[in-house]
Amino acid sequence: MSDTITLGAREPDPTWDEFYRDLHRHPELSFQEDRTAGIVADRLRAIGLQVASGIGRTGVVGVLRNGPGPSVLMRADMDALPVQEDTGLPYASTARGTDPDGRDVPLMHACGHDMHVTCLLAAVTELAADRAGWSGTLMAVFQPAEELGAGARAMVDDGIFDRFGRPDVVLGQHVGPFAAGMVALHAGPAFAAADALRIVMYGRGGHGSRPEVTVDPVVMAAAAVLRLQTVVSREVAGTEMAVLTIGSLHAGAKDNVIPDQAELGLTLRTFDPHVRDRVLAAITRIVTAEASASGAPRDPDIVPIQSFPAVVNDAAATDRIRAAFTARFGVQRVMDPGVVTGSEDVGVLATAAGAPCMYWLLGGTDPATFAAAYAAGTMARDIPSNHSPQFAPLIQPTLDTGVVALVSAATTWMPTQ
Repeated sequence: MSDTITLGAREPDPTWDEFYRDLHRHPELSFQEDRTAGIVADRLRAIGLQVASGIGRTGVVGVLRNGPGPSVLMRADMDALPVQEDTGLPYASTARGTDPDGRDVPLMHACGHDMHVTCLLAAVTELAADRAGWSGTLMAVFQPAEELGAGARAMVDDGIFDRFGRPDVVLGQHVGPFAAGMVALHAGPAFAAADALRIVMYGRGGHGSRPEVTVDPVVMAAAAVLRLQTVVSREVAGTEMAVLTIGSLHAGAKDNVIPDQAELGLTLRTFDPHVRDRVLAAITRIVTAEASASGAPRDPDIVPIQSFPAVVNDAAATDRIRAAFTARFGVQRVMDPGVVTGSEDVGVLATAAGAPCMYWLLGGTDPATFAAAYAAGTMARDIPSNHSPQFAPLIQPTLDTGVVALVSAATTWMPTQ
């Protein structure tokens, strides 16, 4: 490889810093990433890739065929979240959008997908400029709707691999709340499977002064929420793992009116399919039993909203990339984070392609801030996590580390010419 992509012989390109700031100022919700997709497609065409847009609704695929050799898919997600930004940054988002329910909402790149897009586009640009240094096929996938767990499936269903070929490996990275300049990778189940449920519990409404003639769904839902908290502590073994969170509860519109129904929004994270099945069955059992105990006029509705599997990193691919990262970054900048209870749908691409997956983490927190919080035992309080209104990766060295990581991982598969 040429010096342009050798760690230690390259300087961060300030134009990519500004590119990142622009994406951060202009977040877009899932399946609405039209501006981002357009910018990405134009950049890819400009550096000589074969480009297709509208894959899986708003996804972009760029392909660079550069002689014989393996095909490497590198993926970045593009969508943002309905979060009001509270970072105080000069490039903070003030954008607003319309969510799938038609509500006007604030928008923020609160999960770092703007960093993912910038890193991948910069890495592809470097590889395209150094075609003499590697051989094979590069497939750059800019995926929509990761936050819905639907974007990877949409691209698969739209025939991404029939149209562009099947890769030999699927690679990617996710920025997280640990020290910038670090990379972290874990073999085997690495990111949790995710299930989201919408639960509607039915009562019989009436006047708040006469609860005896009603069936109160607020009390019913409250009882279900409390009982559901016992599933992990009492039905999942200490050697197993599950996270069950009720993230929303909506009922009623006035203090003296008992409503007809209450709605709960629930997310479940697991690694073991048997644990997942057991917890989902417990959720149904508990919610149905609470409705029955309350004398509900009908059984609750339990509707799956999204479901996608755990990300399982191939052991051999993990070893291969860990060796490459250690050579590029040094052993002190490469770590094993253990399992991550957050979820990702990148594994859907790997499974559909029949290819090994290697998905790693990229540190994004100021190293001094992280070290101080770690020493004080205040990381949960002082280090904003993904999806927080205060989450904002430190641009450098996060961006440069992410570019080097992607180039290093890709060229681990594609031999030099």
